Amino acid sequence: MREAEVEFFLARQSAPWARPQGIGSVVGAWAESKTRSDGFTLNQVLPPRAAKTVALPEGLLPGVRQALASRGITELYTHQRVAFDFAVSGRDVVVATPTASGKSLCYNLPVLDRLSKMKDARALFLFPTKALARDQEVALREMMDAAGIEGAAITYDGDTPPDARRAARHRSGVLLTNPDMLHAGVLPHHTAWARFFANLHFVVIDELHMYRGIFGSHLANVVRRLLRVAQFHGSAPIFLTSSATIGNPTEHASRLLGREVALVDESGAPTGPRRVMVYNPPIVNRALGMRASYVKSAVGLAADLVRAGVSTLVFGQSRNQVEVMLKYLRDALDEAYIDDASIQGYRGGYLPDTRRRIEQGLRAGEVRCVVATNALELGIDIGALDAVVCAGYPGSLAALWQRFGRSGRRQEESLALFVASSQALDQYFAGSPQEILDAPVEQARIDPDNVEILVQHLKCAAFELPFEEGEAFGNVPEASVHDALEFLAQHQVLHAVQGRGERQVYHWSGDVYPANQVSLRNVGWDNFAIIDVELTKTIAEMDFRSTHTMLHEQAIYQHDGRQYQVERLDYENHKAFVRRVEPDYYTTALTNVRVSVLEEEAHDRLDFGNGVYLMAGLGVVNVVEKVIGFKKIKFHTHENIGYGEVQLPEIQKPTTAFWLTIPEDVLERTEAPRAVVMDALNGVGHALHMMGAIGLMTDPRDLGRTLVDEPAIGEDLGRPSEIPGVGRPFEPTLYIYDTVAGGIGLAPRLFVERRTLLRRAGQLVARCRCEDGCPACIGPRGAMSPSSPRSFSHKPVVLRLLGLLGLSSDEAPAWT
Repeated sequence: MREAEVEFFLARQSAPWARPQGIGSVVGAWAESKTRSDGFTLNQVLPPRAAKTVALPEGLLPGVRQALASRGITELYTHQRVAFDFAVSGRDVVVATPTASGKSLCYNLPVLDRLSKMKDARALFLFPTKALARDQEVALREMMDAAGIEGAAITYDGDTPPDARRAARHRSGVLLTNPDMLHAGVLPHHTAWARFFANLHFVVIDELHMYRGIFGSHLANVVRRLLRVAQFHGSAPIFLTSSATIGNPTEHASRLLGREVALVDESGAPTGPRRVMVYNPPIVNRALGMRASYVKSAVGLAADLVRAGVSTLVFGQSRNQVEVMLKYLRDALDEAYIDDASIQGYRGGYLPDTRRRIEQGLRAGEVRCVVATNALELGIDIGALDAVVCAGYPGSLAALWQRFGRSGRRQEESLALFVASSQALDQYFAGSPQEILDAPVEQARIDPDNVEILVQHLKCAAFELPFEEGEAFGNVPEASVHDALEFLAQHQVLHAVQGRGERQVYHWSGDVYPANQVSLRNVGWDNFAIIDVELTKTIAEMDFRSTHTMLHEQAIYQHDGRQYQVERLDYENHKAFVRRVEPDYYTTALTNVRVSVLEEEAHDRLDFGNGVYLMAGLGVVNVVEKVIGFKKIKFHTHENIGYGEVQLPEIQKPTTAFWLTIPEDVLERTEAPRAVVMDALNGVGHALHMMGAIGLMTDPRDLGRTLVDEPAIGEDLGRPSEIPGVGRPFEPTLYIYDTVAGGIGLAPRLFVERRTLLRRAGQLVARCRCEDGCPACIGPRGAMSPSSPRSFSHKPVVLRLLGLLGLSSDEAPAWT
């Protein structure tokens, strides 16, 4: 530890009763610290905003008014009143206002109003997680009781006991569930819910921004099935939806529901002052562009806040990282006599009782700090928090502001702190921090008509109710529905019989209901149980995809700050057997990705005017992912102390991809060895991936990339795939693909914007001041291939390659 760090450390070790308290004291100490102050690239206080209120609607019955008064509500924020007026007039609504603006009342009040006036009315509430549904059940039940409304509010999910399930079917005024349960547990058995569906007035979909990609595409089809069942039972429900701030709330809600919606996006809720800060850890290796560990930096800053009595929520990027930070934070706060029980972790995989205990501890003030994954981004009631620390960029500005919004639920000053990692987007926003405040937030994208998803839900819908020829399915064209039904009939999944007149009727012909075989999240039905062999009890669970990287044999599985080694993975029976250990390291998986083209849909020869060209393509590809090994990373120092092999099956998925093939004669002009050229192209791929995510305003994890040393499709590129007597030409191909199986439309947009994407990537590299690559442009030098000559400087090769293609200009066009 350097002298200045020792001085800072000792200065804050005063007795607890004399230690400065509050956000102001911590921020002041950071400003005075030589080791901290230089790292802050943004320190701006957003001003408070006064409330805009209106009177309660005149038509509310006394019981509902009393229920609101019991919660201290005597008037509404303007956006709550606008949403109410839309709802009671029969309009579908999407409310897209910031976190903690009172969105829950936007849908709760119309439902309470209707239930108080119509005894048989029913409402269905959908939440993306079981935990959120349970949390909202308590609040809604209290309001219904206070209003004297007889119908019960019941959560219906996998944890609901049989007696409560029967009560939900027959007596619930409000049914709270999640899309998975609606899909597999309610719609296939809709005849048992006949009374509920016949009286269904409202469908509430909360946290609409969470339904993006494949999950959102599935939900759009579940909504199509829900409307079909409701129509059969004689109801036409109104949809009330809410979302965190996203770039396209109206478009997203309309696409998900298949019909037009009214937008409410001007919040009338007050906010206290919010201090937004960005911290970029110091550079530790200028040649590689590497910075000090952002994980350890975030832990240190969070520890400062907790010592000063600031209730803090720390967001990590993954389950593994959350457990590492939890251990570090507890170690750091030992000297302040802060009990481990007041510092908790919160992530997927924790059992429901554990999560609820932590939530209650936060509300009661017994838990002073929580380290969490995005599981706490959602609107679960955890009381008032003073500070949020985001360790790493969560992938989108929408997600970042959703996390920031978890603090400041009082009218006092709150703190929102982003700690940048060495990754490309982190460094982009650390270098241009004003973008966090000024840039438009990302758009949520779904593709409900993805053929693979649509066909699965047509099967489910046919099981629920036979299809009559000419019948529509939501807003899917009748011709498309007919073609899909005929396809299923030809494969004997459906059985076509003569119906009324000349029309065919398609019936389900299988022995089991198909919804049980369709996962809305591609992982929901494949969870692995994690069993402690010493206690012979299940301590957690994990989804199918994460199991490959976190529960392979010899992996160090981390849970609640403790370490367990995986002794055996029973792949067939979905069980992982672990034993408690105390290692000085954790593990991280190594994954290999292969891509092969299944079908080319479009291609283009890109000539930038200097006699050389690229071949661009778009099509369907097969992505094969395989975990091939793991690294052992030492705690605290983060040094690599060993490797291990992993033997697990491959994971395959078809998706859409955009690709670029670089001709051999262009690469020869770089005058660099082949290994260096491949590393340079990896650097170009790094820049393309980053600028693609920024240009599309999407989470970079929605895009995957890989590089192969051969053309995508030999003959279609206008050159033979192999030259007689010479062999296959050296014409590498860069692939950027949708990580969601089947694709959600990102790769096609990149193909449309291919010229702009290339020019903006060239601009990014040309403007970066690093000498030989860094995370902000082409990736660090240390990420290059081991076979690449260390004497070669890679960034000049990238610039030479871009120059040959005419892409190294400082000027780049805007996205269309």
